[in-house]
Amino acid sequence: MTDGSAAILVEDLRKTFPTRGKGAPVEALRGIDLAVRPATVLGVLGPNGAGKTTAVRILTTLLQPTSGRASVLGHDVVKEASDVRELIGLTGQTTALVDELTGRENLIMMGRLHHLPIDRVSARADELLERFDLADAAHRPAKTYSGGMQRRLDLAASLVSQPQVLFLDEPTTGLDPRSRLGMWDVIRELVKSGTTLLLTTQYLDEADELADEIAVIDRGLVIAAGTSDELKGRVGGDVVEFTVPDRSQLPAAVQAVTGMADDSPTVDENIGLVVVRVGSRGSDALIDAVRRLDTAEVTSAGLALRRPSLDDVFLALTGHGAEDAPEEVDV
Repeated sequence: MTDGSAAILVEDLRKTFPTRGKGAPVEALRGIDLAVRPATVLGVLGPNGAGKTTAVRILTTLLQPTSGRASVLGHDVVKEASDVRELIGLTGQTTALVDELTGRENLIMMGRLHHLPIDRVSARADELLERFDLADAAHRPAKTYSGGMQRRLDLAASLVSQPQVLFLDEPTTGLDPRSRLGMWDVIRELVKSGTTLLLTTQYLDEADELADEIAVIDRGLVIAAGTSDELKGRVGGDVVEFTVPDRSQLPAAVQAVTGMADDSPTVDENIGLVVVRVGSRGSDALIDAVRRLDTAEVTSAGLALRRPSLDDVFLALTGHGAEDAPEEVDV
């Protein structure tokens, strides 16, 4: 993708943070490349510490890269930072609200910070409060809002200036399931209206549901990119999975199904889950698993054949789960 066809373009972006004392510098980003087409969603998927937030801070001009290049709508995020800020919106992991101000006052304040005329700001605030189902709470202090309401108000604040490009850094973290689904609906509406979104998340189902394309980041590097289906295809076909209620039978279960596929089974000993990637064998693999476990006299539960998920993709690509990465450097 060329500079002219990408709403967001990142080339060999690197960021190194010094550490206190004599420790080695921390490489938060080690040379990432990203491209986001206009009016689409790029899901940047990775665990805590992967480098997602560092990338967003650089793209939104809050942090300067150590090296590399990034642009938003053709404007360099370092050399033309003020131009970039006029074109973008940002919703971070924590809200940027003033708790003592009402919901409406927070939106008007944000509009004034963008130097919008007061009559336009007032009308825009009312429009967004209605759109995000916050009109009834418009004159209440933001500190009285629930967590889901605060996240919706924060997103509304990022939209006051009607940005062409929106950065959402883990926007649904900490939300209850109902609020999370509501946020998903808002994101879909924004894309339909022509907004370009870069969405960072550690929720695999969120990336699967919302993103046109996905970039998987692990320890400061993009280790895979493509559509959800393309990434799932890299795992290698269908998956047979089951649990072993009697944990003492887990080694026997693993031994029984070893050999069903080229890869060794994946085991989660905490819940007794065994996962076997079986390629395109389909129902034959399921029958084979039943026979093997029966021969080994292993009692299983929930034996099923399914398509690979993004969880399988991430584990296959990184060799570890989302909770195993170190915390991201905070500056």
